[in-house]
Amino acid sequence: MLTLILIIFLALSFDFINGFHDAANSIATVVSTRVLSPRYAVIWAAFFNFIAFEILGLHVASTIGKDLIHPDVIDLVVIGTGLVAAIIWNLMTWWFGIPSSSSHTLVGGLVGAAVAKAGFSAVFMDSVIKIILFIFLAPLLGIFVALVLSIVVLHLCKNMSPFKVDKNFRKLQLVSSAAYSLGHGSNDAQKMMGVIFIAVVSSGFLKITDHIPLWIVLACQASIALGTYSGGWRIVKTMGQKITKLRPFEGFSAETAGAITLFATALMGIPVSTTHTITGAIIGSGITKRLSAVKWKVTINLVWSWIITIPITALLAALFYWIVINFLK
Repeated sequence: MLTLILIIFLALSFDFINGFHDAANSIATVVSTRVLSPRYAVIWAAFFNFIAFEILGLHVASTIGKDLIHPDVIDLVVIGTGLVAAIIWNLMTWWFGIPSSSSHTLVGGLVGAAVAKAGFSAVFMDSVIKIILFIFLAPLLGIFVALVLSIVVLHLCKNMSPFKVDKNFRKLQLVSSAAYSLGHGSNDAQKMMGVIFIAVVSSGFLKITDHIPLWIVLACQASIALGTYSGGWRIVKTMGQKITKLRPFEGFSAETAGAITLFATALMGIPVSTTHTITGAIIGSGITKRLSAVKWKVTINLVWSWIITIPITALLAALFYWIVINFLK
C-alpha cells in the first residue's frame, strides 16, 4: 500500500512538472503577442486544462492505461522507475529551456522499464510505432493547418487596416488559446490518469476492464492545472520568441491549428506531443511571412531533442529498473 501511495505521488508530481514544463505550449503565443500578461495567461490556461476531460473524454488515458504495456508485465517497480526517468529528463530539458515532449518522456520511461523486465514482447509495438510516427506527423499537421488558416485569415482581412486586424485578433486569441489549453489538458493530463490506473490495477484494487475512477481524473487534472499556473518561463521564451516573431493573427492561427490537431488526436486516443504540435503550428504561421522568418537553426535543434527523448528516457528507465531489482534482491 505504501509503495502504491509513493507511485501515485510520483505520478502527480510528473503531472505538476508536465504542467509547468508545457505551460509554454498553452501560453507562449498569447504572451508573446501581449494579448495577456504572463500571470493572467497561466490562470486562463490552467482553468481550461482542468475542465478538458469533461469536453473531450478520456480516450488518451485509456491508451496509456491499457494499450501500451501488457498488463501481466506491469508492476509498481516498472511504473516507478519509468516515472523517475521521465521526471529527471523533464527537469533537465526544462532547466536548459528545451521544449521536449513530456508525453514521449513518459512513454520512453514506461517502455524502457517494461522492456528491461520482460523484453520487447512486454509492449504493444503497434501503439509504440504509432506514437513514434506522430513525433513527425504532429508538427507536420500543425504546420499544414496553421499555414492554411493563416492564408485564409490574410485573405479575409486584406481590406482591413493593420490596427483593426490587430484589435480583432487580440480578442480572438483568447478563444484560440482557451481551445488549445483544452487540447493540452485532454492529452497530457490523461497520460497520468492511465499510469495511476494501471498502478492501482497492478495492486489488485481495480480490474483492467474497470472505468478510470473520478478521483484519479480530478487529481491529475488538478495537478497539471497547478503546474501550468506555476509557469515554465524558460521554455515560454523559446516557444514564444526564438522560433519566430508572432503577431495576434498569427498567434490565433497557431493556437487554432494546434487545438484542431489535439482535438482530433485526443478523440482518436492517440497520445501525441502537445509540444511538437504547437511548435509546428508556430512555424506554419511564421512561414506565411517568408521562410526566413522562421529561425530554422533553433527549429532543427528542437527536432533533435524530440528524436532523442524516447531512447534516452527508455535507457534511463531500464538502468533504474536494473538498479532497483538488484537492490531488492
